[in-house]
Amino acid sequence: MKASHTIRPVFDDPNLVSAAGLVPAMLLAESAGLHDLLAEQVSVASPNAAVKAASVVGGMLAGADSIDDLDLLRHGGMDRLFAGVLAPSTLGTFLRSFTHGHVQQLDAVGAGLLAGLTRRVPGMIAGAATDQGLAFLDVDDTIREVHGYRKQGAGYGYTRVRGLNIQVAALSTPLAAPVITRARLRKGSTSSARGAGRMLAQAITTARAAGVKGHLLCRADSAYYGWAFVGAALRAKVWFSVTARMTKKVTRAIAGIAEDDWQPIKYPHAVFDEAEQRWVSDAQVAEVGFVAFTGRRKAEHVPCRLVVRRVKRLQSLASDGSQQQELIAAYRHHAFITNTTFGIVEADQFHRDHAIVEQVIAELKDGPLAHLPSGKYAANAAWVALAVIAFNIARAAAVAANLTKARWATLRRKLINVPARVAATGRRLVLHLPTHWPWADAWEALHVVATSPPQPATT
Repeated sequence: MKASHTIRPVFDDPNLVSAAGLVPAMLLAESAGLHDLLAEQVSVASPNAAVKAASVVGGMLAGADSIDDLDLLRHGGMDRLFAGVLAPSTLGTFLRSFTHGHVQQLDAVGAGLLAGLTRRVPGMIAGAATDQGLAFLDVDDTIREVHGYRKQGAGYGYTRVRGLNIQVAALSTPLAAPVITRARLRKGSTSSARGAGRMLAQAITTARAAGVKGHLLCRADSAYYGWAFVGAALRAKVWFSVTARMTKKVTRAIAGIAEDDWQPIKYPHAVFDEAEQRWVSDAQVAEVGFVAFTGRRKAEHVPCRLVVRRVKRLQSLASDGSQQQELIAAYRHHAFITNTTFGIVEADQFHRDHAIVEQVIAELKDGPLAHLPSGKYAANAAWVALAVIAFNIARAAAVAANLTKARWATLRRKLINVPARVAATGRRLVLHLPTHWPWADAWEALHVVATSPPQPATT
């Protein structure tokens, strides 16, 4: 590719926009109830709070990861396409007016919007809307590093990095990419499992309201191995699958497994072993009956299955550089507790897929959570809640555009950040989009869903 002429740039066209995909995306959100939910539930003391919150969401969809970046909405003909495009300073003041209670109101808006989006775009939870369906609810947390001493709530957590803790609950199915049911900002020094029971209970309620009717499997790593998480799953009458900590009781149970009980398995995709920094594609699994949390009162003892996967360790080299012959097999063991009814191999495969929540966290960090933009804790918590709303809108747009499993960055490139020229004919606006745009069919499919009447409710 080579420039064909001498080019003189001039920023002088008031009818051009660089993010024409915001039109169908925000229309889809509006038809799912975004503005009504914001107006009804958010009581923050700021004029036109619903318009301001929607402006932040729109900026995030277009790629904003800081308050100053929200200025990308104020260019060309954007004010012809959208009402209420506000300055970043106004939106920053709006975020700083939030309290903890107002952030919880935003969480409720996010839950209600997810339910509305799944009604408009049922494919968001494909495979989970029937009584025999299956969905997964994964909980994990991450540290978002921050700098400066004026960040409220910042501290050193388990990563030994100064930052703020973000906990995320992601809902997915074997046929659908994950959406976010709940997320919350916490102090940087907070342990992973703190408040896990309440978080999971809220996430389950949101998942059911979003249309999940079948089995729900709640998964988490060893940081959430405790009664709070498992108890919340049991009270909600759903399945759990939680990585077990290698306590003395767990190791004794593993040591008691007979050699004949181990079943050899081979996975179609290799698994990367972090401890030994190598890829493995075969393993053995076994299970044994187990009662978890016996150190608590008897009513909180949990009879369950302890499923164990073991992988052979690499043998160290001998002094002459050759590999020593194996005398006694040595294994790495990975165990988890569960109350599912799946077979051993299937239960292990489903549990390992818990890592899908890491994809969600990575997409958030590659988008609006690249920064936590304010020094005020509640403003950053509101930013996280709005990022969840934007993520779910992007996921609904992807499904509507038949880009079912595309990631957020891909959606921005293919659907959102599409240049266009705004023209008027009669009483209508016309968007002139680029010819030969590779994803024009996907863009038009999204526009059709966003502007079509809601599907009639079925009973």
